Amino acid sequence: MNGMRSSFRRRAIVGIGFAAIAALTLAGCAEGGSSSSPSESISGQTVKISGGITGAEADALNASFEQFTADTGVKVEYTGDKSFEGNIVTKVTGGSAPDIAIVPQPGLLKSLVATGDVKEAPASVVANVDKNWSPDWKTYGTIDGKFYSAPMLANIKGYVWYSPASFKKWGVEVPKTWDELLTLTKTIQEKTGTAPWCAGFASGDASGWPGTDWVEDLVLRQSGADVYDKWVAGDVKFTDPQISDAFTAVGQILLNPSYVNAGFGDVKSINSTAFGDVAAKVADGSCALTHQASFLSSNFLEVKTASGAAPTIAPDGDVYAFVLPGIKEGANTIEVGGEFVTGFSDNAATQAVLEYMSTPEFANARVKLGGVISANLNADPKLASSEFLTEAMTLLQDPNTTVRFDASDLMPATVGSGSFWKGMVSWIDGKDQATVLSDIQAGYAN
Repeated sequence: MNGMRSSFRRRAIVGIGFAAIAALTLAGCAEGGSSSSPSESISGQTVKISGGITGAEADALNASFEQFTADTGVKVEYTGDKSFEGNIVTKVTGGSAPDIAIVPQPGLLKSLVATGDVKEAPASVVANVDKNWSPDWKTYGTIDGKFYSAPMLANIKGYVWYSPASFKKWGVEVPKTWDELLTLTKTIQEKTGTAPWCAGFASGDASGWPGTDWVEDLVLRQSGADVYDKWVAGDVKFTDPQISDAFTAVGQILLNPSYVNAGFGDVKSINSTAFGDVAAKVADGSCALTHQASFLSSNFLEVKTASGAAPTIAPDGDVYAFVLPGIKEGANTIEVGGEFVTGFSDNAATQAVLEYMSTPEFANARVKLGGVISANLNADPKLASSEFLTEAMTLLQDPNTTVRFDASDLMPATVGSGSFWKGMVSWIDGKDQATVLSDIQAGYAN
């Protein structure tokens, strides 16, 4: 995989004119007089979408289709399922596939394509992806040379969230290297007498995934993009030194009882703490540092401070974040995640929704509603709901940023969302590292 190095060209955003499309389809029916015409009307139809996005984010996703529905008459119903990753393949093979699924892992997409029920992306979606994303994002939605799934939203994985006011009070600064981060951790622990870090790995059937983000960040920073790519491809094994070294580095924080789990308990409490619950502890000051993706900003929107308002996310606000630093200062390297829009129906209404979701207009509509960012090169970062998200989205669109997609999401599902997730839970529970690495690698045999 190559880094996202497509040049960023700001284009004038032109409306996609779904009202015109709907009018043309209606005219086609009237003119041809056949309900089986390819130009059948889509107005009044309902398209059902399923995914793992829940809560306020699910509400915002549904709201993102309001203009589309006004233009086309197509109603879009998104339903979130916290156990989506574990349920979707069974639903598809059992004949209960939604019209569209929002798939969070390319590895899971591959499993879905293997069912034979996923439709290839229509030509209009292919054209939009070629125009609006760097080539890597198209690669993630391509299986065996066929393009199935357009990217939707994105997130930058390796952020460290903190309180600017607390940093000022302690007389500490944002670290520029990994060693400086370890020094910062030790300093905060000594100044406060409490654990600086909090972490949560609990996520239903997906428990353990936040730990994989930690390891992936360290593999990328310690060993570089080439080793990272070979690891994703299976050429570097979990039992190899480069991966073991990354686990050891993460363990300097997550397995240290003096450093975790602020606000929740001991090291083992990481596994029983929901990944989004860390936001409240950072906001109220009981946790100084947490490692989580840019999407944690949406969790802060659901937190209330003493004043009754959500914490402000700004360099001088209640909370802010910095990218996990590299081994050397100045490394502009990030790990990202994202969702992919996957169609199981080729009816005209579903095709129209798929097309809309691959446009800057959809990205802008969702970004404007808050808490998220997009890697769509023609979406507007200024529409993001905070200074932080504008910075994150600009970083994501920068052609000079070296980007790698979440490794576990690219690996075969038996490993990436199987043995790797489970291995992180076992590691936190105290299983020795060598056995954990061997157990994760064994997932390739399943």
